[in-house]
Amino acid sequence: MMIINDQQIRDCLAAAKEATDEQVLGILAKARAAKGLSLAEAAVLLHVTDPVLLASLYATAQEVKERIYGKRVVLFAPLYLSNECTNNCLYCGFRRDNKELERRTLTLDELREQVLILEAMGHKRLLLESGEDLSKVPIDYVVQAIKTIYATKSEHDAIRRVNVNVAATTVENYRALHAAGIGTYQLFQETYHRPTYEIMHPSGAKKSYEYHLTAMDRAMQGGIDDIGLGVLFGLYDYRYEVLALLQHAAYLEATYGVGPHTISAPRLRLNGNEPMPAVPLVSDEEFLHLVAVLRLAVPYTGIIMSTRESAAQRDRLLDIGISQMSAASATSPGGYKADDSQDASQQFATQDHRSLLEIVRTIGHKGYLPSFCTACYRSGRTGERFMGYAKDGEIQSFCQPNAILTVAEYLADHGNEATQQEFAPLIEQWLAKISDPAMRSLTQKGLRDLASGKRDIYL
Repeated sequence: MMIINDQQIRDCLAAAKEATDEQVLGILAKARAAKGLSLAEAAVLLHVTDPVLLASLYATAQEVKERIYGKRVVLFAPLYLSNECTNNCLYCGFRRDNKELERRTLTLDELREQVLILEAMGHKRLLLESGEDLSKVPIDYVVQAIKTIYATKSEHDAIRRVNVNVAATTVENYRALHAAGIGTYQLFQETYHRPTYEIMHPSGAKKSYEYHLTAMDRAMQGGIDDIGLGVLFGLYDYRYEVLALLQHAAYLEATYGVGPHTISAPRLRLNGNEPMPAVPLVSDEEFLHLVAVLRLAVPYTGIIMSTRESAAQRDRLLDIGISQMSAASATSPGGYKADDSQDASQQFATQDHRSLLEIVRTIGHKGYLPSFCTACYRSGRTGERFMGYAKDGEIQSFCQPNAILTVAEYLADHGNEATQQEFAPLIEQWLAKISDPAMRSLTQKGLRDLASGKRDIYL
């Protein structure tokens, strides 16, 4: 089965330019059912320019996100193992020819130190990242790193789920990652436009478009049933990239019965030192637009936002449909000990420098529910089982209670008296919105258990 059909994408984009306002309104009406959109329908929404229709598009995206996941927003942090890399991706700070970068691979002792710092912040979910250099970062090292993270615990804290974003690899290596207990395996195609991909990846293992594109097939064959897709928006026309990403998601669902658990939407930001041709960078408004269309096109997926975006832009995106965001991130190996904003070994500069507590408070004040939940992974709600719950909107019956329990635990261990008082009425409001009396009762019991000192309570 063809994964990316270039001609179909171009035909849909061309036809979408002729769509009427009535057609747009009809597509938005269909989208409210949270059953997804066809490629042609997504293309039409990507061409909306009328401010009134755009406002309706954004409101519909928020409505659909809340229909599937409720108000909860999951928080996590990236953890970089290494910036050693044999690839020469033109847009990446880790590229092989970047002689200004200070190269480093963490020892397991250094990794433990980073984990303890993240636990002290209150993080429970990590995304493991690395450059691609098999001589420095073989799969055995990654597996040892995962085991080290899970084994590194402090008085009240532990990392409960490690998601992984490492280079495309073999079925055998994916089996090893699966056996190590990873959550979601993420890999970004960067750009689905083949000519652009070939320009941006002139050398190294990542040079092969096909090998990179079929990595999720090998991951599935290796037993990993939770996968995450992504595009680095700004390398090529964002409308093309959105439709290609939707094709990839549809292919995975048709082939394996499981679409992407997550879709990441990093946006390219240049510092002027990248050895690359001119590219169609995505504006703030275009970025909001494409995220909203992704939310409507694949309503079951979690949409992830990184700290590449500014605090103000990320706050706006909360109202557009994102469901996961990194917080207090460092983008270099060892970065949580260093001042990452000045770190010469980082992959990219972060734009949102708020602390985890500041982000938790912002999410709460905007009417959303911060979550550190890892319950689905540990309760077997992954792969097809997760998709069943998500597509029917039933997943939020777990999301709301578990988010309440995890944020209450976070505030007890990492907040202060003022923040606990600040969130007390919010927690009561969120409890009242749990429609199932039995689930509400279990959540209330969990809160009492937390108050008495018990930890890691999930439903």
